[in-house]
Amino acid sequence: MRYLIVDLANTFFRARYIAHRGSDQWTKLGFAVHLTLASIAKAWRDQAAGHVVICLEGRSWRKDFYEPYKKNRKAARDALTEAEAEEDQLFWDTFDDIKTFLTEKSNCTVMRHPELEADDLIAGWVQAHPDDHHTIVSSDTDFQQLLSENVNQYNGITDQLWTTEGVYDKKGDLVIDKKTKEPKEVNPKWMLFEKCMRGDTSDNVFSAYPGVRKKGTKNKIGLLEAFEDKDKKGFNWNNMMLQRWTDHNGEEHRVLDDYSRNVTLIDLTAQPDDIKQKLALTIAEASEVKSVSMVGAKFLKFCGKYELNKLSDEAQRYADLLGSPYPN
Repeated sequence: MRYLIVDLANTFFRARYIAHRGSDQWTKLGFAVHLTLASIAKAWRDQAAGHVVICLEGRSWRKDFYEPYKKNRKAARDALTEAEAEEDQLFWDTFDDIKTFLTEKSNCTVMRHPELEADDLIAGWVQAHPDDHHTIVSSDTDFQQLLSENVNQYNGITDQLWTTEGVYDKKGDLVIDKKTKEPKEVNPKWMLFEKCMRGDTSDNVFSAYPGVRKKGTKNKIGLLEAFEDKDKKGFNWNNMMLQRWTDHNGEEHRVLDDYSRNVTLIDLTAQPDDIKQKLALTIAEASEVKSVSMVGAKFLKFCGKYELNKLSDEAQRYADLLGSPYPN
């Protein structure tokens, strides 16, 4: 089976931010809904998928594990003006409408757990179906760690496909790195290691070793040298991991301790055992065959609400992807 696994919140809210600036709210809403569904449909067609899996966000267990996790996002919400907050709520209401439609009016698998992020659910689904092919629909770079021979990632905003062989544009040509002038390299293990070392500012995950260089000098080990020594745990690895540094509050940190913390937060195979159990149970409960009928008619009604005329014209194509049930 070829699965299309959708990070729905990422896809919808990324679409929101490229909606026509200056347009009225209703036009912005319609554009965001249109782009979200069109991105899913394009990936469905291009990847010859057979079933859609929708993954939703819960309140993350990571917030209990690491107090600063995503705290920066609350500050951003608190800084909204009254008009911005009103528009923000309108988009959240629309997002809830999309979730309800996909859950109740389609045969897509829809997964959510109150303690799990969509990232956990997506990684868990891939791990639970190792012999199948998976395309992850999201712009989140965290998923690059999952790329393999049978896992790729489609970014509906840039219209690019990330694979272990390289990054492809909408024409199927390799994307060229602006710095190296060569095709972009994709190394999932390196991407994961570098993010665990450097942290993730978007999620407010602090660096394990601030200021560390990618390539070392004569007197100091860099990330590349430590990464190359990661499996053997030799001199270069231990030299870096046993380094200590002091933050602006005067607190001393050992690199290995902060790196290990970041692995738990960032590595989508390294969740605590109790979280893995909840993840496995959520996937098992979601792996059932839905039998919603007349999906095309229900889709047309949904399109009518948001005046999605172009999507209505392709109702049969959407009925196929939204109506395809989880295989027995």
